[in-house]
Amino acid sequence: MARPRSSQRHIVLYSGGQERRNALIHESLLALALRRSEKRKPGKVRMTYLAFTQDGARDYYRRFVRRYRAFGGTDFQCLAADDPAFAQRGPQRSRAAKALLESDVVYLSGGNTFHYLMHLRRSGLFSALRQFADRGGVLAGLSAGAILATPNIGLAAYPPFDRDENNVELPKSRWGALDLVDFEFFPHFRVSRKIRDAMLFYSEQSKFPVYACRDGSGIVVEGDRFTAHGDVWLYDRGQERKIKG
Repeated sequence: MARPRSSQRHIVLYSGGQERRNALIHESLLALALRRSEKRKPGKVRMTYLAFTQDGARDYYRRFVRRYRAFGGTDFQCLAADDPAFAQRGPQRSRAAKALLESDVVYLSGGNTFHYLMHLRRSGLFSALRQFADRGGVLAGLSAGAILATPNIGLAAYPPFDRDENNVELPKSRWGALDLVDFEFFPHFRVSRKIRDAMLFYSEQSKFPVYACRDGSGIVVEGDRFTAHGDVWLYDRGQERKIKG
């Protein structure tokens, strides 16, 4: 039976790229976070960067801190989905889950979607993320992290000429994702006949609409309110439509 989505969800999805027009999405993200923090610790915005892997995470985390401090973030921490300390039940895993739940924003990084999903499940943080979002926490995702907010990670494996490698051999039966929104998300969209045809074909097979975003673009979901920023296309049942941000 499908898990009902919370009407209190606050989801921010980025395609990628650190372009200036991403500033509008950053502002939306922090506005949501500030409203949440006012009920907890006014003036404080606690942001957790959840990396898909420990390798190189600190460099990306430092960029994350610089970027969001400029938009109002005040407190920051970094976790990695594949941290061996989270692989077994114990105090470190419990502390990590508690840190997520006490955040105002949890930011899911880009990376390999299959690796990310497998380790989120192994770490026990997958259920904590769902709980966080259902409580009204602001969950943001970049590229792979954005795909993880959707019902499944099918678009990580598609199209065949531009996909993530399933190097962890995650079976298709385990491709279910956080299911926080009622659509699929395709990052790094490029306007080409080859990619557009691929999206049209995929949308005919999927039971969910697909939103495709160019880098520098994204989507903000606040309860029942949906806002597209930048260049966003909707693919649904074999039809294409450009969405105005």
